[in-house]
Amino acid sequence: MIVSVSVALCTYNGAAFLEEQLLSILRQSMPVSEIVVSDDGSTDETLAVLERVVAAWPAVNVVVLRNSTALGVTANFEQALAACSGDLIALCDQDDVWWPERVERMVTEFTRRPALQMLHTDARLVDAAGAPLGLTLLQTLGVSEADRAAVHAGHAIDAYLRRNIVTGATMMVRRELVERSRPFPAVWVHDEWMAMVAAATGLVDLVDEPLTDYRQHGGNQIGVTTLDASGKLGRLRAPRTARNARLLARAAALQQRASEFEPAVSTSVLALIDAKLAHETRRSTLPAARLLRVAPILRGWRTGDYLRFGLGLQDLLRDLVQPV
Repeated sequence: MIVSVSVALCTYNGAAFLEEQLLSILRQSMPVSEIVVSDDGSTDETLAVLERVVAAWPAVNVVVLRNSTALGVTANFEQALAACSGDLIALCDQDDVWWPERVERMVTEFTRRPALQMLHTDARLVDAAGAPLGLTLLQTLGVSEADRAAVHAGHAIDAYLRRNIVTGATMMVRRELVERSRPFPAVWVHDEWMAMVAAATGLVDLVDEPLTDYRQHGGNQIGVTTLDASGKLGRLRAPRTARNARLLARAAALQQRASEFEPAVSTSVLALIDAKLAHETRRSTLPAARLLRVAPILRGWRTGDYLRFGLGLQDLLRDLVQPV
């Protein structure tokens, strides 16, 4: 069976790294059939770089969408994904580098497993010059063995409801998942939303090895957030109101849409999503006074919600000490 692969590439003032990324796509061991570029109003040489590089590769169909008004990351990716015609769609950032076998490895998995809706992978972190930083993406995010095992066992929804572990730059999806996920809620990031929809309605999996160099250069629109000791301490000091409102809005949007998905979401997953919304509602309404938070937080701990829908003791401590 011949499978066509589209690349959804979003750009914004990405001239510095775009050529290297484009060449890594064009030189894949399994060629892609289409690259859809959605440019969000670049004012640098991004589009000139694009035209120069792809001119030497006439066999690849390149579609360029130019936004006169910036859409933002999520809406821009939704536009790019919707314009793709391939059976499979690989999401792509403008500043990374794909390993030569990335497309072939991922297509092989989709071909072998017709039920698979989404696949994501690990990535090697590199600096602006492309030098390895000695860590992978999943290591930096602190993805546990339990989370990996849940995804591999077909229970990705359990892992994703705790926290997002999917990065769009490592994703490949079936085109029907894009249609099922649209319109993307404004309160969600595109990759997190599609991952959640995929896990709620079908099968997803994770390739534990890197297939991408994920560049960290200080200008990333969405980069890696570390979960080391200093990062955790910073979270405890950060005000809680905006973050908790965002988590509640996301849970509410998911709960509202989940009953409309096709194929239908199982009653057990719907119940889990309802419980997630209830948990985030309780968290968002905790009193400003820390002492008054103790009783409702302990009730949440006893019901197991901090472990089912978050990082356990880390989130409990965050709710207990974060300033409003």
